[in-house]
Amino acid sequence: MGQPVREYLLTLCVTAAVTYLLTGPVRKFAIATGAMPEIRARDVHREPTPRLGGIAMFGGLCAGLLVADHLDSLNGVFERSNEPRALLSGAALIWIIGVLDDKFEIDALIKLGGQMIAAGVMVVQGLTILWLPVPGVGAVSLTSWQGTLLTVALVVITINAVNFVDGLDGLAAGMVCIAAAAFFMYAYRIWFGYGIEAAAPATLFAAILMGMCLGFLPHNMHPARIFMGDSGSMLIGLVLAAGAISITGQVDPDALRMNLSLSGSEREATHAMLPVFIPLLMPLTIIAIPMADLVLAIVRRTWKGQSPFAADRGHLHHRLLEIGHSHSRAVLIMYFWAALIAFGTLAYSVHSASMWIVFVIVALSAVGLVLLLLPRFTPRAPRWAEAFVPPRYRRRTRLAAAAAAARDAEEWDGDEEERTPVGAGVSGVNGATAIGPRSRFPDRRKTGASR
Repeated sequence: MGQPVREYLLTLCVTAAVTYLLTGPVRKFAIATGAMPEIRARDVHREPTPRLGGIAMFGGLCAGLLVADHLDSLNGVFERSNEPRALLSGAALIWIIGVLDDKFEIDALIKLGGQMIAAGVMVVQGLTILWLPVPGVGAVSLTSWQGTLLTVALVVITINAVNFVDGLDGLAAGMVCIAAAAFFMYAYRIWFGYGIEAAAPATLFAAILMGMCLGFLPHNMHPARIFMGDSGSMLIGLVLAAGAISITGQVDPDALRMNLSLSGSEREATHAMLPVFIPLLMPLTIIAIPMADLVLAIVRRTWKGQSPFAADRGHLHHRLLEIGHSHSRAVLIMYFWAALIAFGTLAYSVHSASMWIVFVIVALSAVGLVLLLLPRFTPRAPRWAEAFVPPRYRRRTRLAAAAAAARDAEEWDGDEEERTPVGAGVSGVNGATAIGPRSRFPDRRKTGASR
């Protein structure tokens, strides 16, 4: 078992390294080609930032598959299954659509059609759902058109869920990386723990997906130097969906049940049967938060009489910022909930007979709720301790607040149209801006363009 782990680790490291090294040149390419949209009203960043980060992530995907094809333990995945080639074909198509959208802002319906075509390409090459394990019924075989429709639906939903959550620096890459880590552990256990070789492609996809996200995150953490854009968010969404489809519809529940029946007593086998049905839950848990954001966005926009594809500032991460969380803390809270849901489901599938797992999940959920509501409670440190705490916890007298307001009014005195952001007179590269003075760009509050 040690040899496959080392080869998976090597594949992950190569994917991460290639993605990391390519991101810098890709950023310069994005700046040179003008793939830097102006600040929009719903954006949370304050400087025009290059996109097209998906180019580097696609390079990491190709490198990971190439390395895995030349490793002894992983080479069999390519020999026994056509799923890696199906993934590469679908990823290439969705990546091209994403690159065009990052540069030219193509219509949402065209993107939706491209997502469906990419899913269809994978279905034609064998990456499709063949059966579903249903509790109390067993393995339900699907017809060709049923499997195709279910596969396309899962791919489109996952891609758009990840795309919707890509609103803060490092948010989408980090959440998908957490989901991929939990999915890798689950798929690896099905493959090597129960000897089900059909789970090998999903395990490989999860390892490569982790490498893509880890390699891109150093460039994308707040303040981001580059965004992944639709070329990246749709790509990692498709890879995530491919792993879920592979483990859900390709692993034979009957074979897994047979292996479990040989594992010990009837009581142990009953508790161990949970992994047979986890494929129904794991693909949902790994995208639970993006899925919730997607559903809420559709309901919210439809209720207002808007198109479901209309952009707004009502996503979960926007609401965290409105509550009072900082950018970094909002991202960490989203990480926390993604990890709790994904790894909680994974832990329960391993030790379903232990109630301690449930107690720990409930306790951590309570901690998460406290973190969510933390800005509603603004504790103030005593005066003797103000020198040792952050400024937001210090007491401010009314006189000091009034003086600060007066200074702000003096600094911003004049016509609204003549206001210039701080540092606008500084030319050259500053932060994520690499195209000169910031004063050339309009105030973000006056820009109403939609993504």
